[in-house]
Amino acid sequence: MSDYLITAFYKFATLDDYEAMRDPLKAFCQEQNVRGCMLLAREGINGTICGPEDGVRAVLARIRSDERLSDLVHKEAWTHRHVYKKIRVRLKQEIVRLAIDNIDPNEVVGTYVQPEDWNELISDPEVVVIDTRNDYEFAFGTFENAINPETDAFRDFPEWVHQHDNLLKKKPKVAMFCTGGIRCEKATAWMLKNGYDDVYHLEGGILNYLEKVPEDESLWKGECFVFDDRISVDHKLQPRWGEWIPEEAKGIINQDTDYDQK
Repeated sequence: MSDYLITAFYKFATLDDYEAMRDPLKAFCQEQNVRGCMLLAREGINGTICGPEDGVRAVLARIRSDERLSDLVHKEAWTHRHVYKKIRVRLKQEIVRLAIDNIDPNEVVGTYVQPEDWNELISDPEVVVIDTRNDYEFAFGTFENAINPETDAFRDFPEWVHQHDNLLKKKPKVAMFCTGGIRCEKATAWMLKNGYDDVYHLEGGILNYLEKVPEDESLWKGECFVFDDRISVDHKLQPRWGEWIPEEAKGIINQDTDYDQK
């Protein structure tokens, strides 16, 4: 069995005291030999952490001990070595930066689609499928027939939608996906407020899909970029350690990739 557990998680929840949460959470991670990056904002928490199994589960339990985060969902993968060099717990205006006020997935959000139902949805000719990740992430791999908005950062996504409004509205349904679910969840909330009525997103993102859908049934092509030293993972969620980096991503990807780019 691999020695280290990696977990990715996020939760939109109102955390008015998020600034006070930072130092105790960071200190607890250090005590548990848990490294990674967590973002705290008034709108919630977003993070990926790695460490000994007991330590990671202790950190998750501490986070969930806050009743506002008690139903936090996480995804797991295993590795034989740490994938982060240190622990960062950062205070942000948003846990994923769209740079638009009053977008709250707890208030309005698109239809969640389970991984087992995703293939049927994106195979529907009446659906336009959008990859909400950055351009260099798209280069590692994506779903069949997905549109690449060619954005450098998530905050560029609304402008891309405005520029391609006529194209997107030629079909009645929009389906979106991202690495772990947070970006497409926030994107659906924004789109519902901007004239799109039938919007869907892959619950738990690509990582959840790769875990739940057998490879021989999969519509995923390539690898999935992740924001740590693994660089990318294959369909079995095994780390690739940068063995292959597409030309479009060279010069951008390095071992100190900042989680904020997510």
